[in-house]
Amino acid sequence: MRTIAVLSQKGGSGKTTLALHLAVAAEQAGKVAAVIDIDPQASAAGWKDSRAAETPVVVSIPAARLAQALEAARSAAADLALIDSAPHSGDVALAAAEAADFVLIPCRPGILDLRAIGATARIVKLAGKQGSVVLNAMPPNAPNVLSDARAAVAVHGLDVAPVAVQQRAAFAHALTVGKTAHEFDPKGKATEEISQLYQWLCGKLKDVA
Repeated sequence: MRTIAVLSQKGGSGKTTLALHLAVAAEQAGKVAAVIDIDPQASAAGWKDSRAAETPVVVSIPAARLAQALEAARSAAADLALIDSAPHSGDVALAAAEAADFVLIPCRPGILDLRAIGATARIVKLAGKQGSVVLNAMPPNAPNVLSDARAAVAVHGLDVAPVAVQQRAAFAHALTVGKTAHEFDPKGKATEEISQLYQWLCGKLKDVA
């Protein structure tokens, strides 16, 4: 089993949206995925409550039970576990990073979000793990915004995923009805972006094997 921690010390970065979408992308690729929700807001678990499909498994637990939840996922033959962490909680984020094979850091392109990357970057380095930033909720057709955001992230010594996720209504609409973009709009741009991000992550996980 491979484990990805989805971390950001800035609230509203899109951690839960990406974790859920990547889990469903993994399931559609024939893998068994689990989302471990250690955010007290339990947004991922709330999505699961509104979902008709049984998979992916979503478990809401206190951060102190993370190791046990990962072991349970491993025992259940999960191929991929995604840890959906809480913002503004350095100790919890560090525990998630230490438990993961790879850290994914969602970041919106706004200046306040980009400035907040430093705190998460320090957690990744302290845990001794590899991590990359995925630029999320990007405005469409804004190449200058994308290049400026990449430059701002590079200051912290982090890689930037080659796939940027744009701001798309399909993400919000899908989650509202307990689905993801893959199920809500299989041929849409949102689905294409998540699929590309998932494939890129698979390559990163092989690199840290």
